Amino acid sequence: MAAVFGATSAAISISSSRKLHLPSRRSLPGRKASFVVVRSDAGANPGHIARARRADQLITNAVATKADGAAASAPSKPGHELLLFEALREGLEEEMARDPTVCVMGEDVGHYGGSYKVTKGLAEKYGDLRVLDTPIAENSFTGMGIGAAMTGLRPIIEGMNMGFLLLAFNQISNNCGMLHYTSGGQFKIPVVIRGPGGVGRQLGAEHSQRLESYFQSIPGIQMVACSTPYNAKGLMKAAIRSDNPVILFEHVLLYNLKERIPDEEYVCSLEEAEMVRPGEHVTILTYSRMRYHVMQAAKTLVNKGYDPEVIDIRSLKPFDLHTIGNSVKKTHRVLIVEECMRTGGIGASLTAAITENFHDYLDAPIVCLSSQDVPTPYAATLEEVTVVQPAQIVSAVEELCQ
Repeated sequence: MAAVFGATSAAISISSSRKLHLPSRRSLPGRKASFVVVRSDAGANPGHIARARRADQLITNAVATKADGAAASAPSKPGHELLLFEALREGLEEEMARDPTVCVMGEDVGHYGGSYKVTKGLAEKYGDLRVLDTPIAENSFTGMGIGAAMTGLRPIIEGMNMGFLLLAFNQISNNCGMLHYTSGGQFKIPVVIRGPGGVGRQLGAEHSQRLESYFQSIPGIQMVACSTPYNAKGLMKAAIRSDNPVILFEHVLLYNLKERIPDEEYVCSLEEAEMVRPGEHVTILTYSRMRYHVMQAAKTLVNKGYDPEVIDIRSLKPFDLHTIGNSVKKTHRVLIVEECMRTGGIGASLTAAITENFHDYLDAPIVCLSSQDVPTPYAATLEEVTVVQPAQIVSAVEELCQ
């Protein structure tokens, strides 16, 4: 009888009442002391932001640029250029060709090609059974995918928007993350859950969710976030091949980022961070779209005489504490920049991990810049204020390195 498995803060903020004056293990560039305010709600001293924007011409609503996206990601030549959503599709298509157990399911993933065209053309090539259009019923088709994984398939479940996967939270938590353990190892759950998320361009609160903080506490789940076409393809292939359930976070504003990637096959590690920019003065840890806000700020910081080390952590669970720890031991200062909410976010977990493992190497308390704990406004000007901007990153680094 066939069994059916279907729909079944160590981080600190710098306020006007407290200013850091901490000893350094190395000399930092001299400058006049300036008073900087970076609040926990991602706000900043308006006067300072105005000066920073005027003097350094920071792009306050920075999105990926080709030059930034290519940094430390892939060989410049040879290869072929792809947009990020095309790189995801290429990785998915290669794995479907390599392994007949790989299948895709979700709303409009078939002949429509997905809401952001990641699965375009796959239904025509592999048929409706391997690229399955589902009803608008996230709990049901997520459960169906988990059941399919238990029988030996390798499903990729697409959420049209990551916020919609809250409707499938029970399946992801109680089944996807736990069945390998609760079955005594009898079942593996090699499933990939992926889709667009993050703060877009006036998409409203319900479509601007950052669910990393929701899913990080689920036992048995791995989480990764892509930020370039190169690592998008490599992480997609690695997630599909993994025997663990993997949630792949894609940012809605990065799909049209273009980069040259290698012609030969490659796979990225699901548990390794990426060194984006080596430096000496401060370690800046970030991921997803905030990588580009950080790199925009880094240009200004270099002009001011600072040498920041930028790491794209990529693996949100587990953290690559080897790469992170080596950087902390070198710079002795840490700034975390995330788009996730401050309360219970990735930054809070990362702060705890660094404090527990590398406290003796820190010359200053860890600073975390996060989004405000409010629903994302629809108005563009208000939406921008809720998310960390490059000027705030510059201010935080200047204060940390005094």
